[in-house]
Amino acid sequence: MIVLRKPAFLFCLINILLTGNLLGQEIPQSVNNKGIYEFLDELANSQLITINSAVKPYSRLFISQRLKEAEENKDKLNPRQQKDLSFYMMDFGKEFQPGKNWKRRNDLFYYKDDLFSLTINPILGGELFQNSSGKATYWRNGAEGRGYIQNWGFYASLRDNHEQPLLGKTGYLTQREGGHLKGNTDWSEMQGGVTYSWKWGSAGLVKDRLQWGNNYNGAAIFGGNNPTFMQLKLHISPVKWFDFNYFHGWLNSMVVDSTNSYRVTNSYGTDYREVYHKKFIAANMFTFTPFKNFNLSAGNSIVYSDDNINPAYLVPLFFYKSVDHSLTSGIDNMNSQMFFDISSRQIKNLHLYGSMFIDELSVSRFTMKDEWNFFSYKAGFRLSNFPIQNLSLTSELTYTYPLTFQHYVPTLTFETAGYNLGHYMKDNSRELYAALDYRPLRTLNINLFFLDAIRGPDYTEAGVNRLGNPPMASVEWHNTSYGIKASYQIMNDLYTWFSFIISDISGDQRWSPEYFSGNKRTSGFGLTYGF
Repeated sequence: MIVLRKPAFLFCLINILLTGNLLGQEIPQSVNNKGIYEFLDELANSQLITINSAVKPYSRLFISQRLKEAEENKDKLNPRQQKDLSFYMMDFGKEFQPGKNWKRRNDLFYYKDDLFSLTINPILGGELFQNSSGKATYWRNGAEGRGYIQNWGFYASLRDNHEQPLLGKTGYLTQREGGHLKGNTDWSEMQGGVTYSWKWGSAGLVKDRLQWGNNYNGAAIFGGNNPTFMQLKLHISPVKWFDFNYFHGWLNSMVVDSTNSYRVTNSYGTDYREVYHKKFIAANMFTFTPFKNFNLSAGNSIVYSDDNINPAYLVPLFFYKSVDHSLTSGIDNMNSQMFFDISSRQIKNLHLYGSMFIDELSVSRFTMKDEWNFFSYKAGFRLSNFPIQNLSLTSELTYTYPLTFQHYVPTLTFETAGYNLGHYMKDNSRELYAALDYRPLRTLNINLFFLDAIRGPDYTEAGVNRLGNPPMASVEWHNTSYGIKASYQIMNDLYTWFSFIISDISGDQRWSPEYFSGNKRTSGFGLTYGF
């Protein structure tokens, strides 16, 4: 028998964690890198790899493992897919290739040895739009870096954004990103974090963008168009048929707490120091795979405030609505949600999917003619490489009932910094989306699309009852758009794109920028390196 004293035991435990034979080094890959996400989706639709596309971002390690799986079946790929695979391996091969003496992408700085690796690249790019309203511009500049020390991962990305006029304000029904304004048209975005990984999971403290819910034109659970926020994340996948994701986040309420705000006097005079109310969110998602290429996901979340972090919401496995009922028994509850997602790729080349976001549910309302539950749902399909290679057809419907994603308490809204965390169309809305994507050459995508989106009355106005608000009682905002978009990745992370869109946007002027309102023919061009 071997007896270890406490200090020796702790030393051995730390040594195992730091030097054990574990599969680690996980850093999330930005969801803005649409090329790699679309390629993995295509491979999964062809049943060459398996993915849980309900929860993004993926880690770079996960992506590299899926690319290696595809490489083992390279003879089943068409010529364009083989070139795509080789192209992305030049980047994600860094997750498993030793040293740097192999065919890899160009980086501003790259170093790797047996213990440590580091990659640094610039972020630089811009967009130009032109229509009858004149010219609109956007450009960004910054830098990003990531590295690994055995099972530890760390990354950081700083980007300054400059847009004229502003196209991504909080009230706009758009998928464009927005953020905290430094001036009239500028804002900065800091992302990054630290992660620790082991063979069947990872954990981290990160500030990053996330998307939950299968989609090709806007996720219905967590849309990912809001400014990033700090998250304590956990991901475990101990067996092939189960995947679990959890995060606890620190949101920005943008609601002033008058009790904790105060006046300060200094050499500049007297000023009022405003302090925001604290606001947090906890969410989990359980994904089960009962059959190959078939995923069932279910989870829940809660937005809470009025106190410091509650340890009950740091437990990843809880059903938070039930916890809330015990914590706030006899008083007004916090804001809780449930969601479900289903994804089937059992028919080769065909992806069938659906998501449901439940903000408030009462069984009795199903039989009532003048009351509705607060739901948002999405259903769609994508047919890839059949019957024509490199061609895909996508169709998607999103429908959201009144007051879904909304809350009557300002500190409990499903928002951060005023931006909705859910689908970009918000509540009382319907969106139809259809697209043809053709990929004739390596990383070249030509997209023909049609979009018809409407939003009904805004029932958040003062004095309106929360129940009995009919969906789409009238059309208060309407966007019909169609056109062509083409994008090409010249080298890893260097994208160029062109678009020509014919649109007709009418209705409530609060919900779309004046630049795009009315009948417009908008041409656009962009060039960007990094995300």
